[in-house]
Amino acid sequence: MSPVVPPGPLPDQAPPPAGPPRPLTAKILVADDDRRNLYAVEEMLRAPGLEVVLVESGEEVLRRVLNDDFAVILLDVRMPRIDGYEIAAMIRARPKSSRIPIIFLTAYNKDELHVFRGYSAGAVDYVFKPIEPLILRSKVEVFVDLYRKTEEIRRQADEERRLLLENLHVRSQKLQAEQALRQREEHQSLVLRALPIALYTAPIREDHRELRFTSDSVERITGFMPQAFLEEADFWESRIHPQDRDRVVSELGKLQDQGGVAVEYRWRCADGSDRYILDQAVLIRNEDGAPREIFGMWFDITERKQLETSLLHASKLEAIGRLTGGIAHDFNNMLSVVIGNLDLLQNSLEGNDKAKRRVKLAIEGAQRCADLTNRLLTFSRRQPLQPSIVNLREMAPGMLDLLQRTLGERIDVQFEIAEDLWPVEVDTGQLETALLNLAVNARDAMPDGGSLTISVANQAGAGGDQAQDAVCISVVDTGVGMPPEIKEKVFEPFFTTKESGKGTGLGLSMVYGFVQQSNGRIEIDSAPERGTTIRIFLPRAKREARPVAGRDGAKTPVHGRGEVILVVEDDAKVRQVTVSTLRSLGFSVREAQNGDEALERLKSDSDIDLVLSDVKMPGSLNGPQLARCIRDHWPDVRVLLTSGYVESGDEIEDFSIIFKPYRASELAEKLRELLDNHVPVSDYEVRAVEIA
Repeated sequence: MSPVVPPGPLPDQAPPPAGPPRPLTAKILVADDDRRNLYAVEEMLRAPGLEVVLVESGEEVLRRVLNDDFAVILLDVRMPRIDGYEIAAMIRARPKSSRIPIIFLTAYNKDELHVFRGYSAGAVDYVFKPIEPLILRSKVEVFVDLYRKTEEIRRQADEERRLLLENLHVRSQKLQAEQALRQREEHQSLVLRALPIALYTAPIREDHRELRFTSDSVERITGFMPQAFLEEADFWESRIHPQDRDRVVSELGKLQDQGGVAVEYRWRCADGSDRYILDQAVLIRNEDGAPREIFGMWFDITERKQLETSLLHASKLEAIGRLTGGIAHDFNNMLSVVIGNLDLLQNSLEGNDKAKRRVKLAIEGAQRCADLTNRLLTFSRRQPLQPSIVNLREMAPGMLDLLQRTLGERIDVQFEIAEDLWPVEVDTGQLETALLNLAVNARDAMPDGGSLTISVANQAGAGGDQAQDAVCISVVDTGVGMPPEIKEKVFEPFFTTKESGKGTGLGLSMVYGFVQQSNGRIEIDSAPERGTTIRIFLPRAKREARPVAGRDGAKTPVHGRGEVILVVEDDAKVRQVTVSTLRSLGFSVREAQNGDEALERLKSDSDIDLVLSDVKMPGSLNGPQLARCIRDHWPDVRVLLTSGYVESGDEIEDFSIIFKPYRASELAEKLRELLDNHVPVSDYEVRAVEIA
């Protein structure tokens, strides 16, 4: 039996180059619990363009109908578990399969009652066994032909609908394009005037370049009217930066050979500033190919160049930060071992002044290494603030000595400190760095020498409001000063007036960021040839300052009273020197090498008064996680964290911390404050530096 062939190619198929179109494949589902019957039916229906699917159960029929589309279903009436009538009813109940023709295959129940039941269940015909092949093929062919024609009509309808939608889409796009073209024509002149672009033409000449600008945009870029470029023969070339002039002239000389060039250069504007210009020129030729004129465009790329420079500085800053952050932890751990052992050695050298002096020099050298790491972290904005309540009057002698050594003999440095200064809450190390930055800037503004005066005084709040009271630090120099346009930009990152290689433009931006993070404010007053005054206002602290031990530990030593300290440190050498230091200070010490071991010690030892834990540790618990667990389960046990380097993700804000490397006297005082409850824990919160 030959299959019925549809009248033309399917809509989603391209017509073949020759021959009749391929027929649409029609699927026929045959269900019978007797495999022999299935094979027999398959053999009867085998023909090109037909796919016969054989199943042996009602469940498989339902699964197939859900997934595939069939032209007709041949269904045996008697099957196990679910008979043909029930299967037919289920097929008719589903919208997707309700229109598939069903032909019952049966060897029994030829009486009218059963035949009526089959039609009621949704069958369209019966074929009685034994099956006559001709009858079966004839009946199936009718439904296959109907299926193919239906599919063809549906596909043609889909194709017509697709073509209609495409036509509408094309018309819509055409309308939108016409509207966009009109809008572009209306706004083109506005856009050109708004952009930093100036169009020009120039004649073909070898002696000089005469630019005829076609709009007034050049005035906005350079400050010169278009006529200015025509009044003097060498006007354009005379204002090219000397370092760029030869290169630019050489590049433009290649225009006739190459047909077009693009060159960047600095050009001096009417206000005396140099702006970066991208000059793109194209050679226009006559019909005979002879050069006629030059058409070009000026594009002001000054902001892009500044951004590129800023990104370059930022990448360098990030590289320094990553490098410093990567080595800070291990480096400070090693310095902790060195300084800790030197402190212990110093205590055992009573009567040997020569050895004590050598140990002191070694401690100072190691401490300078720690200060260098800290300054690098500060420069890269990866160092958290450590605010404490201090009296700035106590800082003045050390700061004066540091500035005198740094600035040299040509700068006269003076400190004017008022009596009865209010205390401030500030990171003393960061404040010293900020003042040092301001002093170095002042020195650079006094190339022939001068004086630098730092004044510190109380500044009462408006209307007697104590909440607005502040301590004012004024840094006054006798340098060259700054014009208003420079003064407005001095706190911007990467802005500098120094020559290339002599300044990063980060110093004052770091000062500004530090003051903002300390809840203060900063002002600047400057004028050319009148020097510069920078004022830093730091809020008055609500509590009085406590004396702080200096680097040399010269104040009265603080000792333990037998309290039990649990030291949690994964570095064995650091742990060893910390344990020895604590025992020399009069504390009783327990040890743990990680957070998990520390928890076990806390569970078994109820005498522990304080836990001194490293922040970064291997295992399931780091320092902050251990501290939170202690706070929840042993609230009477104090916690002091220690680290050589912390990051924003370490979450140490709620706990006291002492940074490595530390002196024995600093550790003792910190422990004494926590154990005696003189100062609430919140007063030692570490505030993460916000990246400006």
